[in-house]
Amino acid sequence: MQRRSLLLTAPALLAAATLPAWAASPTAKDLPVLQVWKDPSCGCCKDWISYLQRDGFQVQVFETGNTAMRQRLGLPQKYASCHTALIGGYVVEGHVNAREIRRLLAEKPKAIGLSVPGMPIGSPGMDGPEYGGRKDPYDVVLVLPDGKGRVYQSYFRS
Repeated sequence: MQRRSLLLTAPALLAAATLPAWAASPTAKDLPVLQVWKDPSCGCCKDWISYLQRDGFQVQVFETGNTAMRQRLGLPQKYASCHTALIGGYVVEGHVNAREIRRLLAEKPKAIGLSVPGMPIGSPGMDGPEYGGRKDPYDVVLVLPDGKGRVYQSYFRS
């Protein structure tokens, strides 16, 4: 009888153990609108926006360039990339992965936001067929209120 009870309660215990992590991550319906400032002719920005939309983000695009908005939002130039976004009060600069944006919104750290400086090949939006499957290592940086940054997540590093 104990074995049967264990078999019946194990799935419930597993679900309960994983629920807090799952519940903390915003679902698509809970996500605020992501506003993006970009150059009208930038193809990789369009690819990044499409990637986020496929992941459930609602995106509002401003085809006005991003330099002035990046400065207005207080993101230091050393974290610059080709597009600047704003979601939930956080700046998202460059080709940041959807997973890290969701994590940022769930954790709510005291920060300016996230950045993938430059345009690393293999990052979302920089991963099309024209790159031949190449994936350069890169970091998603958490930009702190004092302008310093720390690695939030690394990709393609051993």
